[in-house]
Amino acid sequence: PAKPRHVRAFYATNGNGYGGNGFGKPLATTSLKMSSSLDPTTISSEGLRIESNITKLLQLPRHSKENVNEVLIEAEKVLQALHQYSLISQDSLSLQDAKKAGRAHEKVYANNYVDLGKVDTVGFDFDYTLVTYTEELLDLIYDMALKRLVTDKQYPVEMLHTAGLRYDPQFSIRGLAVDTKTGWICHLSYTHKVAVAWEGREKVPTPKIYAEYRGKRGMTPSERKRRLKPLNDLFSMSECCLIADTVQFFKDRNIPYHAQNVITDVLAAIRETHISGDFHRLVAENPDRYFEPQPHLKQVVQNFKDAGKRLIFVSNSPFWYVDAGMRHLFGTNWRMDWDAIITSAGKPSFYKDDSRPFREICQETRRPLFKRVERFEKGSMYTGGCIQELTKLIDWSDPAITPVSYESNGDVLAERSEFGIKSGAVDVATANVLYIGDSLFADLVDAKREFSWTTAAVTPEVGYELEIQSQTDFTLAQRTLDLLLHALRRVQEELGTSMRTQEDLQILDGLEKLVSKWRDRETRILGNPFGSVFRARYQPSLFAHSLRRYCDLYMPSVSSLRNYSPQHRFYPEQHH
Repeated sequence: PAKPRHVRAFYATNGNGYGGNGFGKPLATTSLKMSSSLDPTTISSEGLRIESNITKLLQLPRHSKENVNEVLIEAEKVLQALHQYSLISQDSLSLQDAKKAGRAHEKVYANNYVDLGKVDTVGFDFDYTLVTYTEELLDLIYDMALKRLVTDKQYPVEMLHTAGLRYDPQFSIRGLAVDTKTGWICHLSYTHKVAVAWEGREKVPTPKIYAEYRGKRGMTPSERKRRLKPLNDLFSMSECCLIADTVQFFKDRNIPYHAQNVITDVLAAIRETHISGDFHRLVAENPDRYFEPQPHLKQVVQNFKDAGKRLIFVSNSPFWYVDAGMRHLFGTNWRMDWDAIITSAGKPSFYKDDSRPFREICQETRRPLFKRVERFEKGSMYTGGCIQELTKLIDWSDPAITPVSYESNGDVLAERSEFGIKSGAVDVATANVLYIGDSLFADLVDAKREFSWTTAAVTPEVGYELEIQSQTDFTLAQRTLDLLLHALRRVQEELGTSMRTQEDLQILDGLEKLVSKWRDRETRILGNPFGSVFRARYQPSLFAHSLRRYCDLYMPSVSSLRNYSPQHRFYPEQHH
């Protein structure tokens, strides 16, 4: 539908039509859904009053120059019209957007061209890929690690009993990093700038961030390597929460602490919880409690199998735990569907260390055998190993491996490869392997960087954030931000190229403060203190950047693949 006259006039002078969402997305794709007859002066005030706290965020500053003031007045009218209209259309828009978000939950997104028809081998990770967990798992890991802090590291016993420490699913997100020097939990932009930082459960003021990082928001590469510990996978969300709660516990009680020691102890407690196998045993004994139902997973695996593709399974989890989970999801004969089953793989070392042999697991004793593994046998499980050994032991002869060649729209997009099997091995760098996992740096980065495999990331945050962003409140905040950023550009055009006066700077500062407040509102709507997994305030996040760089595909869950043919061709979105 046509935009109302205030909106049309306001955008008319911006020839390129681009907004400020950070991705080069045309404003046309987020156009205001308002009737062409809408005018803020014609709307009845009864029942349509904008909340007073919102009204303050829609009042723009004024300038003594008439041309600048016209821009500000026009922008304010558009903003008020937008928010008044949202009161009329809120329910219908929410319903419509919610339906779109529901469909999007089943979608696979492409960063690069991928032809599944050319893929002859599909590999899967286990945790948060083939299996997804209920929130109770992160509760369990948090509680076990907290108990280790108290019993093994002699932390105050009050942390277990009277402090009320519990895992908070509304605090942490994936893709954060902890600064081991300060104890801050940081959300990094794709330029490695600290966009947001929290010390315990308290937000670090911006001036303090600048003071810590020498007047900047970032560190040198050597500093980042020394100080930052990434919290990249879904397991790390309990880790992040325990770090923040421990720091806050000490701050609230004025207990002197050294941040680096606290971080070291918490990370060790989490690591020992994983290594000990304690939580693995509880999960294996209570699969209905900890595993989420996956009704479509069998269909995905069967579709690939029916298409003649090899199936390989590479997980860092121990074999007995994997077996319990896969029996729960696929039944007792699950192993016969796979050409290779590798557990305790030790990724990412699995991709880099070429001297780790495989060991077969005895089905009767469920212990590793001592004999040399000469070839993978269907139905058998193996532990350890490395990518070089995998290429020697798997049967690469069936299905037939053919050179890759494809065209799209007349453009040759192909890579051509000749496969020569030497000493029973295939050149894994040119094999047509699709590997699907949840952890960027454990599962996917080296598979892509070292071996040029096609990679797919399981990213449930896509579905969650699409659902949130389909809500009217979020859409309204995003469109308000677009309008405010557009107003900033228009004001500066009117101010010209001369030196800015104090009044000019006050106007720009005032508009930027409004932008910041609306960013804060977006963050609150997303339901956590860091905001979107994919955005770090005004820029794409480091997680989003890594996802784009190292992953050809990404999807909310493996089950999303059931909606696509095994010969489906994925095309990336075109951004102009």
